[in-house]
Amino acid sequence: MTTTPERARVQPPPSAVDTVTLTSETARKGDRLPRWVLKTISPIVLIALWQLLSSVGVLEDDTLASPWTVVQTAAGMWADGSLQSAVITSVIRVLAGLGVGLVAAVVLATLAGLFRRGEDIIDAPMQMLRTVPVIGLIPLLIIWFGINEEPKIILVGLAVTFPLYMNLYGGIRNVDASLIEAARTLGLGWFGQVRHVILPSAMPQFLIGLRYALGTAWLALVFGETINATSGIGYEMNKAREFFATDIIVVCLALYAILGLVADMIVRGLERGLLSWRPAFSGK
Repeated sequence: MTTTPERARVQPPPSAVDTVTLTSETARKGDRLPRWVLKTISPIVLIALWQLLSSVGVLEDDTLASPWTVVQTAAGMWADGSLQSAVITSVIRVLAGLGVGLVAAVVLATLAGLFRRGEDIIDAPMQMLRTVPVIGLIPLLIIWFGINEEPKIILVGLAVTFPLYMNLYGGIRNVDASLIEAARTLGLGWFGQVRHVILPSAMPQFLIGLRYALGTAWLALVFGETINATSGIGYEMNKAREFFATDIIVVCLALYAILGLVADMIVRGLERGLLSWRPAFSGK
């Protein structure tokens, strides 16, 4: 008696769900490269291309110093102490101006955001003044405050006041009215509503304004340090411009970029700490 061979089992084609699952698993396996590596690839490629163009003579030192020359110049400035002195002086000026602008913006935005009468008195002048170029106020600042540190600090303070004011004021006015009503229903008074609902809800928008304001502060400082400055990053850059020293100019620009990046990282750390209660989308 012969036995009939067992009928081969036919596997069904994979369903759409299985296909999506396999695709996502494959993508996750290919995404094992650390994010910090991905973030540093493009700057390294740009610097390598810059060095290559300088080495073959496409970019001359009179036009743009090579990265290696910039590194050597920075090392020399560090050795003679001019680099540290310039950074410390500029950071102090930015912090002082940021403190002035922060206090002014918080006071004005809080009054305009919480009270209708405050809005009527404060918001219209602020909307007009924010369209005035801050750099154009340098001659008046020199006339009013002289040529010492005051006009530099006030220039930075003015530059950061308006983005901080706009974001905090907008954050207060964009608080969900249902949250205010819920807080009132739970028995919170006016100050309780401000402390526990309004200000926490406005904090994300305020921190966005702070990040923008820090970038604006460094930009204003570049112009502020042209006012009879004898030290600072802007002073070193202006002095190098007179001698066409592109290596020193690039060093100063790199310092501005690094300090701006550090300031942004600090604000991001504040966001993670102050907004830990607020889950947010972090990208896919």
